[in-house]
Amino acid sequence: MTASSSMPARPDEGPHHRDETIAVAPETTNRGDGPSFAELGLPKPRTSALARTGITAPFAIQTATIPDALAGRDVLARARTGSGKTLAFGLPMLARLADAGPARSRRPLALVLVPTRELAMQVHDALEPLAHSLQLKLKLVAGGLSMSHQMSALQAGVHLVVATPGRLADLVRRGNCDLHDVRITVVDEADHMADMGFLPEVSAILADTVPTGQRLLFSATLDGDVDTLI
Repeated sequence: MTASSSMPARPDEGPHHRDETIAVAPETTNRGDGPSFAELGLPKPRTSALARTGITAPFAIQTATIPDALAGRDVLARARTGSGKTLAFGLPMLARLADAGPARSRRPLALVLVPTRELAMQVHDALEPLAHSLQLKLKLVAGGLSMSHQMSALQAGVHLVVATPGRLADLVRRGNCDLHDVRITVVDEADHMADMGFLPEVSAILADTVPTGQRLLFSATLDGDVDTLI
């Protein structure tokens, strides 16, 4: 059974209470008989776009996280690869960006951090059609791909960046990307980030984003080094 419950602020969080939710997905990738995407709060244009691609019923992790993510709450979610987590964070993120207006040069509004280029490509390919339908600009930023193309896209302006930490940190150092307007940040597969030694870079990137912005963390585990990031 999926669990979703509010987490109180920790004593060391100071005066700024962060509204958080923790969600745990069951060990299944099947779509169930639960609420529809519309009942989770997604606007009709988004549910219609999903239906055209054959997606009509949410996965369990989507049911657990979408309402709180849409409301702007921080979310910690334990979910394994293949559980449907890309749309769990992607749908509410895109919905919240829908009225963002024109993209600004080098100043994205949202960020998805992933540990590998292959995963970055998968996330980008899953979200790009939905972003396009909302007239939102999305860019894949990862090592092993043309940096000049990434620099040009950031210069022209994008709303959302899907990135690996190393390449993004490099672009930030070069002045090609400024994260100070990022108000929604997703850390995907945080356990793999920890295994690959990326947590210091992830922490530095998070420190450059809007301090009161929304944070969504997805991981197969929420302990060990991941707990330090949390």
